Amino acid sequence: MRVAAGPVPVLPVAAGRMRAGQTASRIADYVEFFKSRVTAMVVLTAWAGFYLGSLRSGILVGKPSLIGALLGIGLMSAGAAAWNEAIERRSDAKMTRTARRPMASGRIGLWHGLALALCATVAGGALLLREANALCAALTVFTAASYVLVYTPLKRRTTLATFIGAFPGAMPPLLGWVAARGRIEWPAVALFAILFVWQFPHFMAIAWLYREDYQRAGIRMLPVVEPDGSSTVAEALCYAALMVPVSLAPVYLHMAGWRYGIAALLLSLVYLGYTLRFGRITRAQSPAESRMYARDLLKISVIYLPVLLILLMLNAHSR
Repeated sequence: MRVAAGPVPVLPVAAGRMRAGQTASRIADYVEFFKSRVTAMVVLTAWAGFYLGSLRSGILVGKPSLIGALLGIGLMSAGAAAWNEAIERRSDAKMTRTARRPMASGRIGLWHGLALALCATVAGGALLLREANALCAALTVFTAASYVLVYTPLKRRTTLATFIGAFPGAMPPLLGWVAARGRIEWPAVALFAILFVWQFPHFMAIAWLYREDYQRAGIRMLPVVEPDGSSTVAEALCYAALMVPVSLAPVYLHMAGWRYGIAALLLSLVYLGYTLRFGRITRAQSPAESRMYARDLLKISVIYLPVLLILLMLNAHSR
């Protein structure tokens, strides 16, 4: 009797574990679907803009909520990422690095994904109207729309898509500033310029690392159209050199003092140095060597931006 009865209580436990596993898997899919790492970077850079805007003299417009504003910007970013994945699900399926994305692999269906994208963008816009201001909400909607409706389809048609996509990519700190201040001002433009210029060496490193993937998917990145790498290096170097004066713009605008200026100069020279090193991809002895140069530039770019913004926030002036 005991032997026969033994399996009875095991079945619901096993089923319960399976359901728990399925729930965890679904949550992981949602985290990936909304590009959580990119969204986190958007929120962090928007926070930097909000913080720096809050330090300026004068009364904050409408006394905005920091948490509400950042949540609204984050939801809008997540929604835009979801729309992007829905549009690119077929091309994502052709690339090794994106083939396991939830929509590309079929773990999230088309209508399911579109509903999630719509809910995130509507909720983000509504939250910004309530917690920030109309200008911030309108600019955030415009940023998401340009990313989804302009940049995303252009990737299959022209290499200029990278330049165009850098505009919505640079908006988060400006959005944070506008959430706090209710208007666009020169310091906000300086923050926009820092992110705009920073993106190009970062993007060129990614494009070189995954050029075979982009070629299979029909995405016209520079290393696909001009595979010798010379144009890729030239564009990366041009913007890395430009990053030196642009990173010093907060000093010119009296947003920060000389301590930030010295640190920004040193950091930007390091960024330029790694980009110069990236130039060796044109004469690398093997694909592995060229990938090493690209990977090193990608790593330093990911470190450079948050460190620069943290130093700016630590040394920021209140007026």
